[in-house]
Amino acid sequence: MENFFKEKADEYKKLLAEYIEFQDEKALYGVELVSKAFIKHNILPEEIVNIHIKALKELYPDLFASFEHSLDFLLEAMISYGLAHQEIQNLREQQIALKSEISVAAQMQKTLLKTKKPDIAGLDIGVISVPANQMNGDYYSFLQNLDGTIGIAMADVIGKGVPAALCMSMIKYSLDSLPKESTPPPVILGNLNRVVERNTESNMFITMMYGEYNPETGKLVYSFAGHEPGYYYCADEDRFTEFSTAGLVLGVSEDVEYEQAEIEIAKNDMIVLMTDGVTECRDGDRFIEIDEVFDVIRQYLHLSAQDMVQEVYRYFERLQDFQLQDDFSLLILRKTV
Repeated sequence: MENFFKEKADEYKKLLAEYIEFQDEKALYGVELVSKAFIKHNILPEEIVNIHIKALKELYPDLFASFEHSLDFLLEAMISYGLAHQEIQNLREQQIALKSEISVAAQMQKTLLKTKKPDIAGLDIGVISVPANQMNGDYYSFLQNLDGTIGIAMADVIGKGVPAALCMSMIKYSLDSLPKESTPPPVILGNLNRVVERNTESNMFITMMYGEYNPETGKLVYSFAGHEPGYYYCADEDRFTEFSTAGLVLGVSEDVEYEQAEIEIAKNDMIVLMTDGVTECRDGDRFIEIDEVFDVIRQYLHLSAQDMVQEVYRYFERLQDFQLQDDFSLLILRKTV
């Protein structure tokens, strides 16, 4: 390394002398090659400046003092620059590594939280969940019980990033570990609340809706834990009606009781569930009103439930210039018989 450094320093001095005397392109091309060699051997900017200063002093030993002082000042400046530049490079490398890890984690989350949309005669189901960033803080799931009823879950972590993703994984596996028998929604939420309260930080909470649909009776029994209300669409009256129950978000207190209510769904009627990423979409500086969501859904009533949620998402994605402010999740159940 020492021999390389001395050899390149001598070459640099020769090129510098040639350029000072003739100002030709040949010397500039030569110094470009020397610079590439310096980069290859990780020679720092201040070392190159030091080479330049030594070369000048050897070529012109009678340099006036103020010029020498200016060169010393340049060297100090380049030392500071080199340290700052190295720090920035390290931060960039760390950022690249972190982005790569988050990308892998996001893909794993997508796989882990994947749920199969059930194929139920007489029920058309559409669902979409799009993260605002790489990690999704929203979650939905379908549970098929042995008696033919379908469990429907939708949740939203109050928080973002990796902690939110880990919370959602915990919710998923807690739901997956439940017996396949029909279980009242308040019991489900109560169990999940205890899991969240015992296993998360004190500032991590989850809003959730859990319902159980019976295809034979057309009834949906449900409970809410601080989640966005659901909406029942009556096709005969072309009217949306809000439904919800009282209940604290998951994780606040271990001893919470949740209420239960039910809706009977008629042919062509719909159940609409969402997270606050839908209701808090922005049109410029203005939050949209829920009636605007209803109006968009009405535009696509002629489509299947899946196409409907896709088109509603595209509408609000365009409204926000393709920059979601929050995770967007929308679920629609439509009774077809």
